Amino acid sequence: MATCCQTLQRDMLPNPVSIRLDETPPDLKSAKLIADQKVSELAAEPMLLAWYEARSGRFSPDVECCSETKPGWVVYAESRGGDITIDINDQKYIFIYRDVA
Repeated sequence: MATCCQTLQRDMLPNPVSIRLDETPPDLKSAKLIADQKVSELAAEPMLLAWYEARSGRFSPDVECCSETKPGWVVYAESRGGDITIDINDQKYIFIYRDVA
């Protein structure tokens, strides 16, 4: 697993849309379903480019540091057109998408 070079800050995320749930989803799969549902309201044909799970510190894609100002997985998503971020419960889960339509 790659190590993130920068600590994630909300202002690093492209166009964040916040979702506040009473409870944090129990796992990444549940969180992704919630994010997919929300992004489908915002984009005609969304494609997931990157994700982050705060509890475990895991993220994808598994890229090494490529910026001094943002985590590599955020840079990866942005460089491939990622322009919609779904932020669940204050960065407990982050999903970055692009609209391919």
